[in-house]
Amino acid sequence: MATSLDNVKEPIVATPEARQAFEEAALKALEKFGAVRSEKNPWGLTVVVDRCNLHATVLAIRDELGLDMLMDVVGIDYLGFKDYVGPRFAVEYVFKSVYEPAKRMMVKVLVEEADLKVPTISDLYAIANWQEREVYDQYGVIFEGHPDLRRILNHVEFVGHPLRKDYPAHRRQWLSTNDYLYPTLEKRLESKGYRILERPEEINPSEEEYLQGSIKK
Repeated sequence: MATSLDNVKEPIVATPEARQAFEEAALKALEKFGAVRSEKNPWGLTVVVDRCNLHATVLAIRDELGLDMLMDVVGIDYLGFKDYVGPRFAVEYVFKSVYEPAKRMMVKVLVEEADLKVPTISDLYAIANWQEREVYDQYGVIFEGHPDLRRILNHVEFVGHPLRKDYPAHRRQWLSTNDYLYPTLEKRLESKGYRILERPEEINPSEEEYLQGSIKK
């Protein structure tokens, strides 16, 4: 008698040989974009590309190499790194294949502090929308072409970018208004065909409530 377990397949294991084969194929596929292998990383291949080639590189990673998952977009501030020479900031993208574990890699873009801009890839991976907003919020990187680039973790009135190495860790800021989220939610609902029948009133906490845990400048 057949059971539901009869069709369960053994998990695919990424062998060292399979990972090496993927890394060689990836380097060959991305060399036309000027991708250069970075430092050794036990997790997988890391390449550095110029920001002007980022979008084309990521498109090839998705469509030619089959990495269908963008796991993360990470900001890096190299300020204070021992023996580091190069642009202060970097943005790193982490990709993998859902069904082929040997396929995984990272792409790094180095960015000068005076021109902190990289192109968005939110049109290629939808999850990048929120991930790029987080890097913008915490590091100040501008993702050009992003459809809705605004803070996602910190208050709308927050000044600065708290994951930068030179941000004062103990600084506290006075925020004087609600971070009102209804307009964004309403816009999304209306784009899906819903009609807003009634809008809630904005609630304004008292100054005493704002002062709890804060310092007024």
